[in-house]
Amino acid sequence: MKKMLLYLMTGLALMGSMVFAAEAAEVVEEVVEAYEEAAFFSDSEVLAIVIDNLFLMICTVLVIFMQAGFAILESGLNHSKNTVNILMKNVMDFSLGVLLYFFIGYGIMYGDGNGVIAAPSVMTSPELGPGGEYTTIADVEADFELSWALFSTQIDFLFQAAFAATAATIVSGAVAGRMKFAAYLIYTAVLTGIIYPISGYWTWGEGWLYEMGFHDFAGSVIVHAVGGFGGLAGAIVLGPRIGRFGKDKTPMPGHNLTFAALGVFILLIGWYGFNPGSVLEFHTIDAVQNTMLVAVNTTLAAAAGAVFALAFSWVVDKKPDLTMALNGILAGLVGITANADVVGNGAGIIIGAIAGVLVVAGIKLLELAKIDDPVGAWPVHGLCGIWGVIAAGIFSPDIDMMPQIVGAIAIPVYAFIAMFIVFSILKAVGVLRVSEEEEMVGLDLSEHGQSAYGE
Repeated sequence: MKKMLLYLMTGLALMGSMVFAAEAAEVVEEVVEAYEEAAFFSDSEVLAIVIDNLFLMICTVLVIFMQAGFAILESGLNHSKNTVNILMKNVMDFSLGVLLYFFIGYGIMYGDGNGVIAAPSVMTSPELGPGGEYTTIADVEADFELSWALFSTQIDFLFQAAFAATAATIVSGAVAGRMKFAAYLIYTAVLTGIIYPISGYWTWGEGWLYEMGFHDFAGSVIVHAVGGFGGLAGAIVLGPRIGRFGKDKTPMPGHNLTFAALGVFILLIGWYGFNPGSVLEFHTIDAVQNTMLVAVNTTLAAAAGAVFALAFSWVVDKKPDLTMALNGILAGLVGITANADVVGNGAGIIIGAIAGVLVVAGIKLLELAKIDDPVGAWPVHGLCGIWGVIAAGIFSPDIDMMPQIVGAIAIPVYAFIAMFIVFSILKAVGVLRVSEEEEMVGLDLSEHGQSAYGE
């Protein structure tokens, strides 16, 4: 039984991700051995546990792959002289973010607390669970959490760490072209280690919003609005890029729309880990049906977002704009993330369509306010994140609207204020923004001494 499962699961892992096949096989082996040693479960129950853990492993890989999408989308929508800087930020907000979330953030998000904040838990061992021998059912349950689907704490951490890294990398595009790299590292550490885990504790950690009945299925506000409003705070404190507004303003188009389009398609693929993975149970018929509903709603909302963003921007600007269509896809994805499990397909289309209109309106609003967000991070992730949780209350009879409104206000306001304070402190001590000369030269050369294209 054990060998058959190992061969089957390892083969599926190879098809899902060649890069992570070894890791997936290791997770499977640990799960199987734990339950066979414990001898508390039948072969069918062991198989169900293995399916849940492996499927979540594959979904985690897809969410991590979204980092590649963000990296090339953001670089494509910005000047070529800042490409290395943007890529470096995406590399490090993932790398630094995972470590900070491991040592501090995960413990805050899922630790014991009073509903508002949990005590930090510093992980001093690479073993997040107890490990070792399983001699009682309590030992097993201590390492494999959730009552309806038992997950290894190892894969639970990895899935959540990928979400934390996503929240951090959203800000990268909003502050592109003028932030010092050292300041970006400080911000990433604070967001992934403290700010995101606290709001995550309010909800997924069963804090005060969870107790109210707030529903945010895969993180429209918990993940995306935290990043979107953090990016808005950064853009305001930093100020616009030189020449972006004013009488001498010049167009600042992206240097490679091919990269931008490819990045969005990579993000779309990654979203099938983000949303379907958040079902967190895959071995029953009901769970499979729910996973497929989430996947189809995710697709429909993305498609509707693209169509309606393009149509609305075409009417406003008199020309079909590729970047608006691309942001429309992302807007639809963010909008459906909070509610994909509780709405029907028709509602999914409507939610995506409205998100597509909102993202264009949000971009125009930022321009009127002279807030420089080069990639539209706040309209996509902040504005449409709020829309996602509100839409859950509108389109699902099972969701109470009042907790949705409270959560849609509390988390974005918290994220904005917290990050505004962080960015303001960095500005006050003179480490936030590069000099005018460095900005004109480009951050690739001034910050890193490298050029993406050998110029």
